[in-house]
Amino acid sequence: MAMLGQSSFRRILLLRILLLSIPILFLGMAVTFRRARSSLLDTARLNLEQSAVRKADTIRTALQDLQTSLAIASETSALQYGSPVSAGIFLNQLKPQLPTDVQCLQLRNLQANRIVASTCGNRVLDPVDTTTWAKRRNLSDANRLRVHTLTLNRLNSPAQTNFQSQLNLLMSTPIYNTTGQLVYSLTAQTVLKQPESIALLQGYTVVIAGDGALLAHPLANRVGLNISREADQDRFQDILSNVQRGDTGSRHLFGLTPDQTEWIAGFSPLSIPITINENQTWTVLAVTKLESALEGLEKITQILLILTAGLLAAHLLAMLYMARDLALPIEQLSKYAQQIHKRNSLERAPRNFRIRELNRLAEVLDNMVGRLEERAKELESAWQEAEAANQLKSEFLANTSHELRTPLNAIIGCIRLVKDGFCDSKEEENDFLGQADKAAIHLLKIIGDLLDIQRIEKEELLLAIETVDLRNILKETVDLEAVQIQQKGLQLSVTPLPAPLMIRADPARLKQVLLNVIYNAIKFTDQGGITIEVQIEQISDARSDYASNNGHHYDDDEDLDTKLWVIIAVRDTGIGIDPGQQHKLFRPFVMVDGTTTRKFEGTGLGLAISRNLVEMMGGHITLHSEGLGHGTTVKIAIPIIESIATEAAQDAVKEAAINSKSQ
Repeated sequence: MAMLGQSSFRRILLLRILLLSIPILFLGMAVTFRRARSSLLDTARLNLEQSAVRKADTIRTALQDLQTSLAIASETSALQYGSPVSAGIFLNQLKPQLPTDVQCLQLRNLQANRIVASTCGNRVLDPVDTTTWAKRRNLSDANRLRVHTLTLNRLNSPAQTNFQSQLNLLMSTPIYNTTGQLVYSLTAQTVLKQPESIALLQGYTVVIAGDGALLAHPLANRVGLNISREADQDRFQDILSNVQRGDTGSRHLFGLTPDQTEWIAGFSPLSIPITINENQTWTVLAVTKLESALEGLEKITQILLILTAGLLAAHLLAMLYMARDLALPIEQLSKYAQQIHKRNSLERAPRNFRIRELNRLAEVLDNMVGRLEERAKELESAWQEAEAANQLKSEFLANTSHELRTPLNAIIGCIRLVKDGFCDSKEEENDFLGQADKAAIHLLKIIGDLLDIQRIEKEELLLAIETVDLRNILKETVDLEAVQIQQKGLQLSVTPLPAPLMIRADPARLKQVLLNVIYNAIKFTDQGGITIEVQIEQISDARSDYASNNGHHYDDDEDLDTKLWVIIAVRDTGIGIDPGQQHKLFRPFVMVDGTTTRKFEGTGLGLAISRNLVEMMGGHITLHSEGLGHGTTVKIAIPIIESIATEAAQDAVKEAAINSKSQ
């Protein structure tokens, strides 16, 4: 019966996990939201600052082009002679060719103060200050074509549409008659319109004069006002101060419109030559509303909310599942422990849990009476052994599952294609069935290796030792691998054996060893070739030459008499092996590269099985490589049955080896 104030393990576990994880989840959402908002604002400020620079450059370039065009026009005879008819025709032709939007062109006689010719009839334009113009033309003055006067156009300005800023200006240039006297002025009423967009890359255009007057504004009724009357004048003054120093940047403004909406403004200085001797610095702003700059934040917020809701739901389900998996075994063991004094001798603690420690706890509960200390020691020993075995076999299990799944998927895929009738011809069906057959054979080989290593570890593998001719086994092995060698474009060189070479071995297992070795040579070789050499040697102490490399040790009473051995050396020009890794390759479940993403397939059991099989047949196997990129040599040594036929084979092998070297 539960005591007052206590709770179940499942409830406590669930509440503690939720109390720790849910605040972290919401904190992560808040941090992500703030970072997204800051990133959008930073991007908007940078884009608007660059847009302000571009707008200032556009205005400067447009005015320079207009001044140049007017200066060139002032040199034409149609204007210098002052004929109203010819001047009117010329001005009408000139107006559409000017680089800016010119509303009116007027040629005015300065002495008589009257209009000589105009493209806008008798429209009155603002008066132009001509006091800085020379009365007579100086042809030697290099700056004579740069003389002009730039003023604001306040009379008869074109109507402005809200959120379409425009800069209304008058530019005048002097015109001298044929005798060099200053007689006329050519005035252009121009409207400079900037590309307006609420997008972050452009923004609306605001132009402020050096005295704080608004020369251009998205709202037509704001043009002409002074920033000194604005509620946000401190921020405007800060912008003007930075512009006077030639700086660019961005600021947040609240007094740009009467509704005190927050705007983001990028600013840039614009140096304007009012006359040839006077420059003014204007401030060009590219502005957009804060809500426009954060337009993408709403979508980000929606995504964050959806993700958070999904993660929260998944988290709750996962916590419920975890709490059940963790609490249910403990509840079962608790129930068993409460009734342990009532159990019969055959009753055992509940087991088969997913948690290893709980299964061992059940085992301890079964043996706690009378054997607690002894069983604890046994469990400690078993834990250490499992730790060591798990470290060696974890990579093998992962790789084996990958190797089993790959051919099995190929078999299923090919068979389903044939079964579902996706093949266009009988040949295509046979091709798919052939691929399935190859994958099945590969799968069978993997399973065979797994069964072999299991039987070898349990010492249950039996060999059928008999007297066989090595020539037949070697020929059958080479014939099986010849096609794969040709497909990879490798060269194959095999020492010919003209005479029988009799050995005592299991032919099927010896063929398996040779297939493993040659298959590895093919797999790890992309260029070059594979050489299979057969030699006969007299070895008095096989231990020193072959067995010691693999950790094999002979007993003192073991037969070390001189014997004839056949040495089968398989050399390749493949990737080679690091010398520091070579001692691992004959150990079960150990591979140089054990990751499932390695380039070359395989379970890593081939050499381990081959070593055990060769030693069970009384032979030895070694592996040697100079290092990565230097190829690998595997030597298999098997004792020969001494006879007259063998002596003949020995001579034939030596002769074949000599012929091979001479070629």
